[in-house]
Amino acid sequence: MNKLSDPNIDLITRLQEMQKEYLVISSITAAFAKVLDKKHFSSVLNQSFKNEFLFNEVIILTAQDNKQQIFYSSMITEEHDNNNSDSLDIYFGQCIQSPEPVVFYLKDFSERKVSIPYFTRGKKLGMHMAIGFFLPPVGDHKNVVFLFYKNFTEFNDRLERILRGISTQLSITVRNVSFSERLDVYESQISNPQKEIKNVKDEERSKEGFNGIIGNSEVIQQIYRQISQVAFSPSNVIIYGETGTGKELIAQAIHELSSSSHHAMIRINCASIPANLIESELFGHEKGSFTGATEQRKGKFEQANGGTVFLDEIGELPLILQGRLLRVLQEKEIERIGGNKTIKVNVRIIAATNRILEKEVAEGRFRSDLFYRLNVFPIHLPALRERKEDIPLLAHYFLEKHHLKTGKKINGFSRKVIHAMCENPWPGNIRELENMVERSILTAKDSIIKEMEFPKGIFPQNKDQEFQIQTLQQVEKEYILKVVEKCNGRISGKHGAAVLLGLPSTTLISKMQKLGIQKGHYFKENE
Repeated sequence: MNKLSDPNIDLITRLQEMQKEYLVISSITAAFAKVLDKKHFSSVLNQSFKNEFLFNEVIILTAQDNKQQIFYSSMITEEHDNNNSDSLDIYFGQCIQSPEPVVFYLKDFSERKVSIPYFTRGKKLGMHMAIGFFLPPVGDHKNVVFLFYKNFTEFNDRLERILRGISTQLSITVRNVSFSERLDVYESQISNPQKEIKNVKDEERSKEGFNGIIGNSEVIQQIYRQISQVAFSPSNVIIYGETGTGKELIAQAIHELSSSSHHAMIRINCASIPANLIESELFGHEKGSFTGATEQRKGKFEQANGGTVFLDEIGELPLILQGRLLRVLQEKEIERIGGNKTIKVNVRIIAATNRILEKEVAEGRFRSDLFYRLNVFPIHLPALRERKEDIPLLAHYFLEKHHLKTGKKINGFSRKVIHAMCENPWPGNIRELENMVERSILTAKDSIIKEMEFPKGIFPQNKDQEFQIQTLQQVEKEYILKVVEKCNGRISGKHGAAVLLGLPSTTLISKMQKLGIQKGHYFKENE
């Protein structure tokens, strides 16, 4: 048996190295993703993170509105910890401007020249060099990590790739820990029934959230992670969620974190544009192409070239236009109505819907080929009732947003109202909560909102009557049966149920057998 040629050996070696790097990145990212307080953060930073980068000391600086402060330091004690600044220092700014890690040789800085506390302290502790790296920003928070070394070392490509791979999660974790610290203060107020609930400082509360998204629950943190994972890629995204859950806000966050954020994000509500106008709205038209077309007009896809198109309520798009949209995705080109010129466009599609698109496909209202093109990276937004721990944060955010325009000074909510909001099911989700807070500001008689009148009928008389509880197996069995019936009993092939369900036919047959689905369930006896 011949030995592998040298190129093959090199390729296998490189693949093995890439796999090891991926495992390291996954391990450190997973460790940071579980962090919610500074003590846990310090533990992860000084274990798995330090084991990989072998630094002696570490400092993380954070800045917001050009106000800089030390978020974490392993070498600056409390007497040295007064390092807040109303402006960014030159070295912090240098890291922000650099796409690569910046190397600082501390011997080059004299005491007179260096008034930067963390460099001064590093020199006194015997550090010879520092590596500064700008982490991806989260909202308007900018973070830079400095790794200090006593011995001169080479920060090689492998370390840079690992640092870059974990940088987004590290930045999110810094944000989460900061948020959690302020949340602890707020929760301590809630736990004291003798006190009315006060707001966290306006300037702090108004800056909360991940790119404008408010929440710190586990389910919403998973959404933050998904946004971070997909933002830097050109992949298409579908955002699923009930009405009022904030689907457009998620789309905006993905766009702002993407490499095309300097281009426009064009929004289109497929449900609000009349069917006879939507084609012109999307693809544009030439002068004289139809009655009323008095001039040439560029469509939304041309306007968004190089950027993002957000298609809200994609499930409402007429079938005939779904085919044209599919061409845009496949060929990356359009034609204006009445024109014969092909126009190349490069846009990223983010779609949103409150429908179950798989069901729409099964019932023939949505093209399966378009569905698979769009459904590259699905994000499922939780309803507000599934993230109740975020309700107090959202309520105070909306309180600050609306109380100024009413001219009334409202300081917060009573504990009774906070409890009532957390128990409310909120069928209209975040949009309904915002409307209720605004209404309560208008009707408030004191500086504290002590009453909130919820719409009548919002609480069902008997919650058990809302739906019949079924096991997941029952739900899955019923859904598969409906799809198979829709396909006239056909399992495999081009028009079979397996294609609609996105499964290999052998997998679907095996699943049907496990669920006890037999031919008699979907074929009539006379067939």
